[in-house]
Amino acid sequence: MSNRLTCDVVVVGAGMVGAACALYAARAGLTTLLVDRGPVAGGTTGAGEGNLLVSDKEPGPELDLALLSRRLWGELAAEPGMAGAVEFEAKGGVVVASRPEGMAALETFAVGQRAAGVDARTIAPDELPDLEPHLAPGLAGGVLYPQDCQVMPSLAAAHVVRAARRAGAELRTGTAVTDILRAKDGSVLGVRTERGDIHAPVVVNAAGTWGGELAALAGVRLPVLPRRGFVLVTEPLPRRVVRHKVYAADYVADVASGDAGLQSSAVVEGTDAGPVLIGASRERVSFDRQFSLPVVRRLAAQATALFPVLGTVHVMRAYLGFRPYLPDHLPAIGPDPRVPGLHHACGHEGAGIGLAVGTGHLIAQTLTGRTPELDLAPFRPDRFPEEAA
Repeated sequence: MSNRLTCDVVVVGAGMVGAACALYAARAGLTTLLVDRGPVAGGTTGAGEGNLLVSDKEPGPELDLALLSRRLWGELAAEPGMAGAVEFEAKGGVVVASRPEGMAALETFAVGQRAAGVDARTIAPDELPDLEPHLAPGLAGGVLYPQDCQVMPSLAAAHVVRAARRAGAELRTGTAVTDILRAKDGSVLGVRTERGDIHAPVVVNAAGTWGGELAALAGVRLPVLPRRGFVLVTEPLPRRVVRHKVYAADYVADVASGDAGLQSSAVVEGTDAGPVLIGASRERVSFDRQFSLPVVRRLAAQATALFPVLGTVHVMRAYLGFRPYLPDHLPAIGPDPRVPGLHHACGHEGAGIGLAVGTGHLIAQTLTGRTPELDLAPFRPDRFPEEAA
Protein backbone atom coordinates (compact mmCIF):
# COMPACT_ATOMS: atom_id res chain seq x y z
CA MET A 1 0.00 0.00 0.00
CA SER A 2 1.30 3.41 -0.92
CA ASN A 3 1.99 5.96 1.78
CA ARG A 4 0.27 8.57 -0.39
CA LEU A 5 -3.27 8.27 -1.66
CA THR A 6 -5.17 10.83 -3.66
CA CYS A 7 -8.95 11.00 -3.61
CA ASP A 8 -11.71 13.59 -3.67
CA VAL A 9 -12.97 13.17 -0.11
CA VAL A 10 -11.64 11.69 3.13
CA VAL A 11 -14.39 10.88 5.64
CA VAL A 12 -13.01 10.46 9.16
CA GLY A 13 -15.12 8.20 11.35
CA ALA A 14 -16.75 4.90 10.36
CA GLY A 15 -19.80 5.12 12.58
CA MET A 16 -23.27 5.47 11.13
CA VAL A 17 -22.85 9.14 10.18
CA GLY A 18 -19.48 8.60 8.50
CA ALA A 19 -20.81 5.54 6.69
CA ALA A 20 -23.71 7.59 5.32
CA CYS A 21 -21.40 10.42 4.26
CA ALA A 22 -19.21 7.94 2.40
CA LEU A 23 -22.22 6.30 0.75
CA TYR A 24 -23.77 9.47 -0.62
CA ALA A 25 -20.43 10.98 -1.61
CA ALA A 26 -19.51 7.85 -3.55
CA ARG A 27 -22.93 7.67 -5.17
CA ALA A 28 -22.47 11.30 -6.22
CA GLY A 29 -19.39 10.26 -8.18
CA LEU A 30 -16.69 11.41 -5.75
CA THR A 31 -13.70 9.18 -5.07
CA THR A 32 -14.10 8.61 -1.36
CA LEU A 33 -12.00 7.10 1.41
CA LEU A 34 -13.52 6.27 4.80
CA VAL A 35 -11.02 5.99 7.66
CA ASP A 36 -11.34 5.11 11.33
CA ARG A 37 -8.84 4.42 14.08
CA GLY A 38 -10.95 1.43 15.13
CA PRO A 39 -13.46 -0.85 13.39
CA VAL A 40 -16.72 0.09 11.71
CA ALA A 41 -19.25 1.14 14.38
CA GLY A 42 -16.61 0.91 17.07
CA GLY A 43 -17.69 4.08 18.91
CA THR A 44 -21.07 5.60 19.71
CA THR A 45 -22.86 3.72 16.92
CA GLY A 46 -22.07 0.33 18.42
CA ALA A 47 -23.45 1.42 21.80
CA GLY A 48 -26.75 2.79 20.53
CA GLU A 49 -30.30 1.52 20.23
CA GLY A 50 -30.82 2.28 16.55
CA ASN A 51 -33.52 4.90 16.98
CA LEU A 52 -34.99 6.56 13.89
CA LEU A 53 -37.26 9.01 15.67
CA VAL A 54 -39.38 11.99 14.76
CA SER A 55 -41.51 11.77 17.91
CA ASP A 56 -39.01 13.42 20.26
CA LYS A 57 -38.22 16.48 18.12
CA GLU A 58 -39.99 19.82 18.26
CA PRO A 59 -40.59 21.80 15.05
CA GLY A 60 -37.36 23.27 13.76
CA PRO A 61 -34.12 22.32 12.00
CA GLU A 62 -33.61 18.97 13.75
CA LEU A 63 -37.14 17.79 13.00
CA ASP A 64 -36.72 18.86 9.37
CA LEU A 65 -33.54 16.79 9.23
CA ALA A 66 -35.29 13.85 10.93
CA LEU A 67 -38.11 13.91 8.38
CA LEU A 68 -35.61 14.03 5.50
CA SER A 69 -33.68 11.16 7.04
CA ARG A 70 -36.82 9.14 7.62
CA ARG A 71 -37.63 9.39 3.92
CA LEU A 72 -34.09 8.39 2.96
CA TRP A 73 -34.05 5.49 5.43
CA GLY A 74 -37.23 4.25 3.77
CA GLU A 75 -35.52 4.43 0.38
CA LEU A 76 -32.45 2.58 1.66
CA ALA A 77 -34.58 -0.09 3.29
CA ALA A 78 -36.35 -0.63 -0.05
CA GLU A 79 -33.06 -1.52 -1.76
CA PRO A 80 -32.65 -5.27 -2.39
CA GLY A 81 -31.74 -7.14 0.78
CA MET A 82 -31.22 -4.02 2.88
CA ALA A 83 -34.26 -4.02 5.19
CA GLY A 84 -33.62 -7.48 6.60
CA ALA A 85 -29.88 -6.99 6.72
CA VAL A 86 -30.10 -3.90 8.94
CA GLU A 87 -33.21 -5.12 10.84
CA PHE A 88 -35.21 -2.11 9.68
CA GLU A 89 -38.58 -2.10 11.39
CA ALA A 90 -41.28 0.55 11.01
CA LYS A 91 -42.65 -0.29 14.45
CA GLY A 92 -43.88 3.19 15.33
CA GLY A 93 -43.53 5.01 18.63
CA VAL A 94 -45.98 5.55 21.45
CA VAL A 95 -45.42 8.42 23.87
CA VAL A 96 -47.55 8.18 27.01
CA ALA A 97 -48.56 10.57 29.78
CA SER A 98 -49.35 9.52 33.32
CA ARG A 99 -51.45 12.56 34.29
CA PRO A 100 -53.99 14.79 32.47
CA GLU A 101 -51.72 17.83 32.59
CA GLY A 102 -48.95 15.78 31.00
CA MET A 103 -51.32 14.62 28.31
CA ALA A 104 -52.32 18.22 27.58
CA ALA A 105 -48.66 19.17 27.15
CA LEU A 106 -48.07 16.13 24.96
CA GLU A 107 -50.99 17.05 22.71
CA THR A 108 -49.79 20.65 22.43
CA PHE A 109 -46.36 19.34 21.40
CA ALA A 110 -47.99 17.05 18.82
CA VAL A 111 -50.03 19.92 17.31
CA GLY A 112 -46.81 21.73 16.39
CA GLN A 113 -45.30 18.55 15.00
CA ARG A 114 -48.34 17.89 12.80
CA ALA A 115 -47.98 21.36 11.31
CA ALA A 116 -44.38 20.43 10.42
CA GLY A 117 -45.40 17.22 8.64
CA VAL A 118 -45.30 14.61 11.39
CA ASP A 119 -47.96 11.90 11.59
CA ALA A 120 -48.98 12.18 15.26
CA ARG A 121 -52.20 10.48 16.36
CA THR A 122 -53.79 11.16 19.75
CA ILE A 123 -54.63 7.97 21.66
CA ALA A 124 -57.30 7.98 24.35
CA PRO A 125 -56.63 6.11 27.62
CA ASP A 126 -59.01 3.28 26.74
CA GLU A 127 -57.27 2.82 23.37
CA LEU A 128 -53.78 2.30 24.80
CA PRO A 129 -54.29 -1.42 25.61
CA ASP A 130 -55.07 -2.06 21.94
CA LEU A 131 -51.62 -0.74 21.05
CA GLU A 132 -49.70 -2.06 24.05
CA PRO A 133 -51.60 -4.68 26.09
CA HIS A 134 -48.96 -4.81 28.83
CA LEU A 135 -48.78 -1.07 29.56
CA ALA A 136 -49.48 -0.01 33.13
CA PRO A 137 -53.13 0.82 33.78
CA GLY A 138 -54.35 4.31 34.65
CA LEU A 139 -52.34 6.29 32.10
CA ALA A 140 -53.88 9.54 30.84
CA GLY A 141 -53.36 8.76 27.16
CA GLY A 142 -50.68 9.03 24.55
CA VAL A 143 -49.67 9.90 21.01
CA LEU A 144 -48.86 7.33 18.33
CA TYR A 145 -46.05 8.17 15.87
CA PRO A 146 -46.18 5.71 12.96
CA GLN A 147 -43.05 7.23 11.38
CA ASP A 148 -40.75 6.14 14.22
CA CYS A 149 -38.56 3.24 13.12
CA GLN A 150 -35.70 1.06 14.27
CA VAL A 151 -32.52 -0.47 12.89
CA MET A 152 -29.80 -2.58 14.48
CA PRO A 153 -27.09 0.13 14.55
CA SER A 154 -23.92 -1.91 14.09
CA LEU A 155 -25.46 -3.93 11.28
CA ALA A 156 -26.81 -0.76 9.69
CA ALA A 157 -23.42 0.92 9.70
CA ALA A 158 -21.73 -2.19 8.30
CA HIS A 159 -24.21 -2.57 5.46
CA VAL A 160 -24.16 1.12 4.59
CA VAL A 161 -20.36 0.88 4.41
CA ARG A 162 -20.74 -2.13 2.11
CA ALA A 163 -23.11 -0.14 -0.08
CA ALA A 164 -20.59 2.71 -0.15
CA ARG A 165 -17.84 0.31 -1.22
CA ARG A 166 -20.06 -1.06 -3.98
CA ALA A 167 -20.39 2.55 -5.14
CA GLY A 168 -16.59 2.86 -5.26
CA ALA A 169 -15.61 4.08 -1.78
CA GLU A 170 -12.62 2.63 0.00
CA LEU A 171 -12.46 1.70 3.68
CA ARG A 172 -9.41 1.85 5.90
CA THR A 173 -9.94 0.79 9.52
CA GLY A 174 -7.32 0.65 12.26
CA THR A 175 -5.95 3.92 10.91
CA ALA A 176 -5.81 6.86 13.30
CA VAL A 177 -5.77 10.37 11.86
CA THR A 178 -3.00 12.29 13.60
CA ASP A 179 -3.19 15.61 11.75
CA ILE A 180 -5.08 17.51 9.07
CA LEU A 181 -2.80 18.64 6.26
CA ARG A 182 -3.24 22.25 5.19
CA ALA A 183 -1.80 24.55 2.55
CA LYS A 184 -0.20 27.90 3.32
CA ASP A 185 -3.56 29.61 2.78
CA GLY A 186 -5.12 27.30 5.39
CA SER A 187 -7.11 25.13 3.00
CA VAL A 188 -7.28 21.38 3.45
CA LEU A 189 -4.80 19.15 1.66
CA GLY A 190 -5.75 15.87 3.31
CA VAL A 191 -4.94 13.98 6.50
CA ARG A 192 -1.89 12.46 8.11
CA THR A 193 -2.37 8.98 9.54
CA GLU A 194 -0.25 6.43 11.31
CA ARG A 195 -0.05 4.62 7.98
CA GLY A 196 0.87 7.55 5.78
CA ASP A 197 -0.60 10.71 4.31
CA ILE A 198 -3.88 10.74 2.39
CA HIS A 199 -4.17 13.68 0.03
CA ALA A 200 -7.60 15.13 -0.70
CA PRO A 201 -9.07 18.62 -1.03
CA VAL A 202 -11.95 17.75 1.31
CA VAL A 203 -12.03 16.23 4.79
CA VAL A 204 -15.36 15.36 6.41
CA ASN A 205 -15.29 15.29 10.20
CA ALA A 206 -17.63 12.44 11.15
CA ALA A 207 -15.68 11.57 14.29
CA GLY A 208 -18.70 11.71 16.59
CA THR A 209 -17.81 12.29 20.21
CA TRP A 210 -14.23 12.95 19.15
CA GLY A 211 -15.29 15.52 16.54
CA GLY A 212 -13.93 18.37 18.64
CA GLU A 213 -10.51 16.75 18.75
CA LEU A 214 -10.46 16.32 14.98
CA ALA A 215 -11.56 19.93 14.46
CA ALA A 216 -8.72 21.05 16.72
CA LEU A 217 -6.24 19.37 14.38
CA ALA A 218 -7.40 21.89 11.77
CA GLY A 219 -7.03 24.76 14.24
CA VAL A 220 -10.75 25.36 14.86
CA ARG A 221 -13.00 24.96 17.86
CA LEU A 222 -16.05 22.70 17.83
CA PRO A 223 -17.35 22.22 21.39
CA VAL A 224 -18.41 18.56 21.19
CA LEU A 225 -18.87 16.99 24.62
CA PRO A 226 -19.68 13.39 25.58
CA ARG A 227 -22.95 12.51 27.34
CA ARG A 228 -22.86 9.03 28.85
CA GLY A 229 -25.88 6.81 28.46
CA PHE A 230 -26.77 3.28 29.58
CA VAL A 231 -28.94 0.68 27.86
CA LEU A 232 -30.30 -2.47 29.53
CA VAL A 233 -30.90 -5.71 27.62
CA THR A 234 -33.37 -8.23 29.05
CA GLU A 235 -33.62 -11.95 28.56
CA PRO A 236 -35.55 -12.94 25.40
CA LEU A 237 -39.31 -12.45 25.66
CA PRO A 238 -42.24 -13.29 23.38
CA ARG A 239 -42.15 -11.00 20.37
CA ARG A 240 -45.30 -9.00 21.13
CA VAL A 241 -44.77 -8.18 24.81
CA VAL A 242 -43.64 -4.68 23.73
CA ARG A 243 -44.93 -3.84 20.27
CA HIS A 244 -43.73 -0.26 19.69
CA LYS A 245 -41.01 2.02 20.92
CA VAL A 246 -42.66 3.29 24.11
CA TYR A 247 -41.56 6.11 26.36
CA ALA A 248 -42.95 8.61 28.83
CA ALA A 249 -43.47 12.23 27.82
CA ASP A 250 -40.65 13.50 30.05
CA TYR A 251 -38.09 11.83 27.75
CA VAL A 252 -38.47 14.76 25.35
CA ALA A 253 -37.46 17.19 28.09
CA ASP A 254 -34.44 15.04 28.96
CA VAL A 255 -33.26 15.10 25.34
CA ALA A 256 -33.49 18.90 25.24
CA SER A 257 -31.84 19.45 28.62
CA GLY A 258 -28.37 20.92 28.81
CA ASP A 259 -27.97 19.95 32.46
CA ALA A 260 -24.72 18.14 33.17
CA GLY A 261 -26.42 16.01 35.83
CA LEU A 262 -28.23 12.74 35.36
CA GLN A 263 -31.49 12.65 33.45
CA SER A 264 -33.25 9.37 32.81
CA SER A 265 -36.63 8.35 31.45
CA ALA A 266 -37.41 4.87 30.25
CA VAL A 267 -37.56 4.10 26.54
CA VAL A 268 -38.75 0.52 26.13
CA GLU A 269 -38.87 -1.56 22.96
CA GLY A 270 -38.84 -5.15 21.84
CA THR A 271 -36.47 -6.61 19.27
CA ASP A 272 -36.77 -9.31 16.61
CA ALA A 273 -34.41 -11.50 18.61
CA GLY A 274 -36.61 -11.32 21.73
CA PRO A 275 -34.74 -9.19 24.28
CA VAL A 276 -36.28 -5.89 25.32
CA LEU A 277 -34.04 -2.81 25.20
CA ILE A 278 -34.39 -0.23 27.97
CA GLY A 279 -32.83 3.24 27.80
CA ALA A 280 -32.20 6.07 28.20
CA SER A 281 -29.98 7.96 30.60
CA ARG A 282 -27.94 11.09 29.97
CA GLU A 283 -25.17 12.60 32.04
CA ARG A 284 -22.02 14.59 31.32
CA VAL A 285 -19.21 12.73 33.06
CA SER A 286 -16.52 13.12 30.37
CA PHE A 287 -15.39 9.67 29.12
CA ASP A 288 -15.92 7.87 32.42
CA ARG A 289 -16.75 4.27 31.51
CA GLN A 290 -17.46 3.18 35.07
CA PHE A 291 -20.60 1.10 35.54
CA SER A 292 -23.26 2.92 37.55
CA LEU A 293 -25.63 0.65 39.46
CA PRO A 294 -27.84 3.57 40.60
CA VAL A 295 -28.44 4.63 37.00
CA VAL A 296 -29.25 1.08 35.92
CA ARG A 297 -31.62 0.60 38.84
CA ARG A 298 -33.34 3.87 38.04
CA LEU A 299 -33.88 2.87 34.42
CA ALA A 300 -35.20 -0.53 35.48
CA ALA A 301 -37.64 1.06 37.93
CA GLN A 302 -38.90 3.49 35.28
CA ALA A 303 -39.33 0.66 32.76
CA THR A 304 -41.33 -1.49 35.16
CA ALA A 305 -43.51 1.53 36.00
CA LEU A 306 -44.45 1.63 32.31
CA PHE A 307 -44.59 -2.14 31.84
CA PRO A 308 -45.22 -4.00 35.13
CA VAL A 309 -44.76 -7.30 33.30
CA LEU A 310 -41.01 -6.52 33.20
CA GLY A 311 -40.81 -6.68 37.00
CA THR A 312 -40.02 -10.41 36.93
CA VAL A 313 -37.79 -10.31 33.84
CA HIS A 314 -34.03 -10.70 34.16
CA VAL A 315 -31.59 -8.17 32.71
CA MET A 316 -28.86 -10.07 30.84
CA ARG A 317 -26.49 -7.17 30.42
CA ALA A 318 -26.10 -3.41 30.37
CA TYR A 319 -23.87 -1.36 28.12
CA LEU A 320 -22.93 2.28 27.85
CA GLY A 321 -21.89 4.74 25.19
CA PHE A 322 -21.08 8.41 24.76
CA ARG A 323 -23.36 10.63 22.73
CA PRO A 324 -21.68 13.56 20.95
CA TYR A 325 -23.37 16.61 22.43
CA LEU A 326 -23.20 20.23 21.23
CA PRO A 327 -24.47 23.02 23.52
CA ASP A 328 -27.52 23.93 21.41
CA HIS A 329 -28.48 20.28 20.72
CA LEU A 330 -28.01 20.63 16.96
CA PRO A 331 -25.31 18.82 15.01
CA ALA A 332 -22.61 20.57 13.02
CA ILE A 333 -23.25 19.88 9.33
CA GLY A 334 -21.59 21.41 6.31
CA PRO A 335 -18.51 23.40 5.33
CA ASP A 336 -16.44 25.18 7.93
CA PRO A 337 -15.84 28.74 6.67
CA ARG A 338 -12.75 28.95 8.87
CA VAL A 339 -10.93 26.16 7.01
CA PRO A 340 -11.66 25.77 3.28
CA GLY A 341 -12.20 22.11 2.48
CA LEU A 342 -13.14 21.06 6.02
CA HIS A 343 -16.71 19.82 6.42
CA HIS A 344 -18.36 18.65 9.62
CA ALA A 345 -20.94 15.94 10.19
CA CYS A 346 -20.94 15.36 13.93
CA GLY A 347 -22.60 16.33 17.21
CA HIS A 348 -25.89 14.48 16.66
CA GLU A 349 -26.06 13.40 20.31
CA GLY A 350 -28.42 10.41 20.69
CA ALA A 351 -30.07 10.91 17.30
CA GLY A 352 -27.12 10.05 15.08
CA ILE A 353 -28.47 6.78 13.72
CA GLY A 354 -31.72 8.39 12.69
CA LEU A 355 -30.18 11.59 11.31
CA ALA A 356 -27.19 9.98 9.61
CA VAL A 357 -28.56 9.42 6.13
CA GLY A 358 -30.00 12.91 5.88
CA THR A 359 -26.66 14.28 7.02
CA GLY A 360 -24.74 12.24 4.45
CA HIS A 361 -27.15 13.31 1.72
CA LEU A 362 -26.71 17.00 2.59
CA ILE A 363 -22.92 16.70 2.80
CA ALA A 364 -22.81 15.10 -0.66
CA GLN A 365 -24.97 17.89 -2.05
CA THR A 366 -22.60 20.55 -0.71
CA LEU A 367 -19.55 18.68 -1.99
CA THR A 368 -20.95 18.51 -5.51
CA GLY A 369 -22.04 22.13 -5.66
CA ARG A 370 -25.76 21.48 -5.43
CA THR A 371 -28.10 23.50 -3.25
CA PRO A 372 -28.68 21.47 -0.06
CA GLU A 373 -32.21 20.19 0.38
CA LEU A 374 -32.31 21.84 3.81
CA ASP A 375 -30.96 25.21 4.92
CA LEU A 376 -27.66 24.44 6.64
CA ALA A 377 -27.43 27.79 8.45
CA PRO A 378 -28.73 26.39 11.79
CA PHE A 379 -26.05 23.68 11.62
CA ARG A 380 -23.10 25.99 10.89
CA PRO A 381 -20.01 24.67 12.64
CA ASP A 382 -18.75 28.18 13.43
CA ARG A 383 -21.91 29.24 15.27
CA PHE A 384 -20.39 28.84 18.73
CA PRO A 385 -18.55 31.78 20.36
CA GLU A 386 -14.83 31.14 20.43
CA GLU A 387 -14.63 32.17 24.09
CA ALA A 388 -17.43 29.81 25.24
CA ALA A 389 -16.49 27.10 27.67
